[in-house]
Amino acid sequence: MTYQRSSQLFAEAEAVIPGGVNSPVRAFKAVGGTPIFVKSAKGAYLYDEDGNRYIDYINSWGPMILGHAYEPVVTAVTERAKLGTSFGTPTALETQIAALAVSMVPNIDKIRFVNSGTEACMSAIRLARGYTKRDKIIKFSGCYHGHSDSFLIQAGSGAVTFGSPNSPGVTQGTAKDTLLASYNNLENVKTVIEANPNEIAAIIIEPVAGNMGCIPPQKDFLEGLRTLCTANGILLIFDEVMTGFRLAKGGAQELLKIDADIVCFGKVIGGGLPVGAFAARNEIMNLLAPLGPVYQAGTLSGNPLAMAAGLAMLEALNNDTAIFDRLAEKTAYLAKGINTVLKAAKIEFTINSVGSMISVHFDSNPVTDFKSAANGDNETFKKFFHGLLEEGVYIAPSAYETWFITDALTYEDLDFTIAAIEKVAQGL
Repeated sequence: MTYQRSSQLFAEAEAVIPGGVNSPVRAFKAVGGTPIFVKSAKGAYLYDEDGNRYIDYINSWGPMILGHAYEPVVTAVTERAKLGTSFGTPTALETQIAALAVSMVPNIDKIRFVNSGTEACMSAIRLARGYTKRDKIIKFSGCYHGHSDSFLIQAGSGAVTFGSPNSPGVTQGTAKDTLLASYNNLENVKTVIEANPNEIAAIIIEPVAGNMGCIPPQKDFLEGLRTLCTANGILLIFDEVMTGFRLAKGGAQELLKIDADIVCFGKVIGGGLPVGAFAARNEIMNLLAPLGPVYQAGTLSGNPLAMAAGLAMLEALNNDTAIFDRLAEKTAYLAKGINTVLKAAKIEFTINSVGSMISVHFDSNPVTDFKSAANGDNETFKKFFHGLLEEGVYIAPSAYETWFITDALTYEDLDFTIAAIEKVAQGL
């Protein structure tokens, strides 16, 4: 494949945008080379500025669960734009999508829409602190909850990719209120809680981690967190920016049968437009302004274009009773195929998957937390990434990211991908 136009565009972007990108992992710094510039997308495919086609396993990092340019979403946005793009006033759309989301997700009474997953998680922490009147939070090494200061304490995903998990600009005063624990290690969490009695407002977690590759919660881990939180007056926050409306209609809470106190959403809930949200029971949500003293606001929150896109997406998912089974079946089919070809090539690897999230770790040992995820062979991953790119398969340009399966993928696409991996594996 040729990337002449993409290379030219990247050089132009570097002159006016830091690093040439508006989100760091897009820069290909973890894998080397020049990022592709996408011109268009349809269904399961991306088309770059050089005319190359790729089967897409990023899907805008998760939102495109039904494929790119999904017609009901495109129509909803187009028709809504004709009526005006932003008002700064309430609209009926906001109530419609809120009512639908509350009906789909267990254990929530009210939802507040914001503009990103970062904003949702940041607001959820503020709300938890206001509710509990405590300052400290626990997060898990390798889990990423956006780029708010409180979360950039050994973050996962892009922050780890660049070797700077503690970002400059985050003050020591902020850092002291964020306590770190190890994912899938309940005893470690108990120790942290015991060392900070009556000081912890919330535990925030990706119920299925996606920012150190896909890492499922081990048996009884989330149940144990729920028990610890209840016993110690701590709020349990599920960051379902990735898993919400993707693993099930009701997200990880429904799939794993664990009730969180506050749930954060993003990605799928916006249908591809910038939307985030956080939700909880009445007694927690009623502390938000204008009802209560915890302040949160946003000029473009509930933007009518974003609400129209999100409503069309959620309606499609809510009305399709088989969608999540289909996605899980496609993911299992892909995992089985990858497992077969990498074993045959005698490559050391581990595949993790939950629902429509999947990742390949180049290490034969179980990958259960940030430390074990970091043991993967990054040089092998770089070759794997570029080999697949050359074959027309686009995966995340970082070993610390999950792949997202879309319903637009056909079994022919999956077979093509498995064949491409078989070919690439010969050079690993």
